[in-house]
Amino acid sequence: MKFRLVVFSMFALLTACSSPEKPHVAHQPTLADYQAGEKWIWKYKGVTTEGEVRSDGVDKREIVITDGVLGMTIGKDTVPVTDIVKKDVSKTPKYAWPLQVGKKWKYENNWTSQDGTTGSQSQNAEIVSYQKEKVAAGTFMAYTIKYTGKATNSRGYNANEEEVWLYAPAVKNFIKLTQSQGEFLYVEELIEYSRPE
Repeated sequence: MKFRLVVFSMFALLTACSSPEKPHVAHQPTLADYQAGEKWIWKYKGVTTEGEVRSDGVDKREIVITDGVLGMTIGKDTVPVTDIVKKDVSKTPKYAWPLQVGKKWKYENNWTSQDGTTGSQSQNAEIVSYQKEKVAAGTFMAYTIKYTGKATNSRGYNANEEEVWLYAPAVKNFIKLTQSQGEFLYVEELIEYSRPE
């Protein structure tokens, strides 16, 4: 009887210790997660299958305070962080918060460029992993989010596309994007991330 009790107790203890780890879940960042002086720099390059370079440069974003309001510089614009962290009520969002491996959803986007060209994307999205990923800016735990679908525009463009985004909760942003669209390959990678101490 005592032997059975000891065996049962050991089994219960081992089962509790070996229970699977709770999956990581990332929630959308909030205003409190950002601070003035925080900075991201990405290097990007877009090349056709024939080797023609169509884009090559850097993209910088920084958190600044303007008239007492926390904002993120994006190109020549400054967007209030409250707009960035606003909950997306779309049924087809870019990121379906909270993020968790195995989650699937539909992403749709309609846009108009500065020259008046309109376009759309329709993609199936899936979070395929959460693991350490190394980029030029360092090594981060990141979600791999895969998007597959089509891109079209009003000039007759129509192409299958695949995008792989590596999103790192620690930097509240993507650390790498690889996009294959028709005969065009675009890669953008975080090369620097910093925040004030």
